[in-house]
Amino acid sequence: MAEGVPAGLIEADVNTTGNQTQIAMAYLQDEKTDGDITNLNLGELDLTTDEFILDEVDTHIQANLEDDLVKEALKTGVDLRQYSKQVEAELQRIEQASIKDYIKESQNIALLHNQITACDSILERMEGMLSGFQSDLSSISSEIQTLQQQSVSMNVRLKNRQAVRSHLSQLVDELVVPGVMISTILESPVTEQEFLEQLHELNTKINFAKELSFRETLACSDIQDIVDRLKLKAVSKIREFILQKIYSFRKPMTNYQIPQNTLLKYRFFYQFLLANERTVAKEIRDEYVDTMSKIYYSYFKSYSGRLLKVQYEEVAEKDDLMGVEDTAKKGFFSKPSLKSRNTIFTLGQRGTILSPAELEGPILVPHTAQRGDSRYPYETLFRSQHYALLDNGCREYLFLCDFFMVTGNSALDLFNCIMGKTLSMFLKSMSTYVSDCYDSIAIFLCIHIILRFRAITAKRTIPALDKFWDAVLELLWPRFELILEMNIQSIRNTDPQKLGVLDTRPHYITRRYAEFSSAIVSINQTFPNERTNALLGQLQVEVENFVLKMAAEFPSRRDQLIFLINNYDMMLSVLMERAADDSKEVESFQQLLLARTQEFIEEILSPPFGGMIAFVKEAEALMEKGQLDRLKNEEARITQLVRGFSSTWKQSVESMSQDVMRSFTNFKNGTSIIQGALTQLIQYYHGFHKVLNQPTFRSLAVRSELINLHHLMVEVKKHKPNF
Repeated sequence: MAEGVPAGLIEADVNTTGNQTQIAMAYLQDEKTDGDITNLNLGELDLTTDEFILDEVDTHIQANLEDDLVKEALKTGVDLRQYSKQVEAELQRIEQASIKDYIKESQNIALLHNQITACDSILERMEGMLSGFQSDLSSISSEIQTLQQQSVSMNVRLKNRQAVRSHLSQLVDELVVPGVMISTILESPVTEQEFLEQLHELNTKINFAKELSFRETLACSDIQDIVDRLKLKAVSKIREFILQKIYSFRKPMTNYQIPQNTLLKYRFFYQFLLANERTVAKEIRDEYVDTMSKIYYSYFKSYSGRLLKVQYEEVAEKDDLMGVEDTAKKGFFSKPSLKSRNTIFTLGQRGTILSPAELEGPILVPHTAQRGDSRYPYETLFRSQHYALLDNGCREYLFLCDFFMVTGNSALDLFNCIMGKTLSMFLKSMSTYVSDCYDSIAIFLCIHIILRFRAITAKRTIPALDKFWDAVLELLWPRFELILEMNIQSIRNTDPQKLGVLDTRPHYITRRYAEFSSAIVSINQTFPNERTNALLGQLQVEVENFVLKMAAEFPSRRDQLIFLINNYDMMLSVLMERAADDSKEVESFQQLLLARTQEFIEEILSPPFGGMIAFVKEAEALMEKGQLDRLKNEEARITQLVRGFSSTWKQSVESMSQDVMRSFTNFKNGTSIIQGALTQLIQYYHGFHKVLNQPTFRSLAVRSELINLHHLMVEVKKHKPNF
């Protein structure tokens, strides 16, 4: 500091006060001390002192030599002492400049110091505030926890009070009997909607009072008396209303379905009675059963009796069987038989009764039919009667299930209580009629009507009439089978010699069979029955045997074949027209007709062309055995056959065609037979050509007289009849 600025001068030049001067002086003192230490290190260093450790000096020198300034000085050969003084002067200059800078910025430094001090005080206050906030937050946190606990406690108390309130509110609501209910039950008619609504409310209160009485709730006694009196009043009014509706059924010409529909609108009335007054409910139920049972019985008894008045007067009797001859005589006091027994075995338009439109069509109105002098077969009356039963029975069963709230066996028992007497009357009258009925088609149609009605009730899921349908079928099936067996026996016992003059045309018994069989087969296709198929099979066997017995009465085989073909063709035509083409009966008669037709063709070809046919068959048999040479001496026979055929074949074919067309009643069948005969003739003549072309007969001169096969075919086509 001996060469620096004196401390007193610094204090004199810097006219500052307070802390600014102190800060600057302290800073300058620190700088000056550092400079003195540097001067001391450089000035007091004695390189010749013996106490100096040479190694350390060497290390120190070596380190200084690395300095850039020292290197520069050594390179330039500068005197170190001089250089040291120069450096020291430079440092002093810099120090003076720094002091001036500090003095110049002393005000800013002092301002900075004051600001730092102010910041310290502000931060100190903020620290105090934050400490206060921290303590306040600690107290708030504890308060929040306390409030949370109080909130949880209050929430629990609220839920408990709400639960208690809901139970108490429901209890009070159920216990209270409003004045509106009392006035409505006592004064309003039962048909008003308000009465029905209040009755529902009363029923709820009655059930609630019963529940409270089981729990021995004291409040129940407060309302028990008024509830009981309201119940008695409601029961009285409901009983009177329902009984009036039931009694209205009994009025003549009343459509009972209208009051039934009214009762269904108020079905809750019976439910209320059943729940609260079973005695009255039983009374109403018994009264309804008794009333409707009498109504149904009276209605159906009257309706069935009137229907029988519009039935055909002519009905089949026990002698009207398939095998009975038309010429049979009856006693003097016997009823006149049907004008034509064929109508008994013909279906005609009677089968339309099974069509959906007819089956579920409107029922017959007897007095309307009587005024128009209309008459109907039994199956039409049967359909009308039983469809009325089906319709009313289904509606009644649904009403019982809905109004009286019964299901299953209970519903069936209640239905039988109402309809049992009527159903028994049906079965009894039907049994009486069926026991004296010989119209097998009518019985079979009735069977299929019942089968379809049973399917309808099953589709509607109404089981009430199932047992009745079964009982009806148990009456009809045995009777149908008995009548069929009687017809089978009548054909079996038929004596062909008692049936009058022989005729090759179709017999009336086979026509009866064809009509009857086609009728039964066409009806039976929808609901096949094996028993029916078996009986039809027996009947067919007897008819085939009868046809063969009748054919045997003819003296010539030709007439026998004509009779068989005419009858088979007639039966086949009727069956194919009215029954399925793939039925067993159709297939059987097709085979019989084909076999007899082929035999007849051989029969009619034999007179004019028998010699040629025999020769061809004989020659073909020998050709198969390789023995054709046995005929090489038959030149005369062959010549006669060739010339005979050439001269007479046209006349023979013409005569054969006319004869065939006269013999068969079915022109289509006759045409088919002629075509078959001509085709067979050409085949035989072709075989004749083939035989004569063999080496054995090639040398015969008569071969040149053979008719050209193509020419023969052209000529034969000219004789083909067209119908």
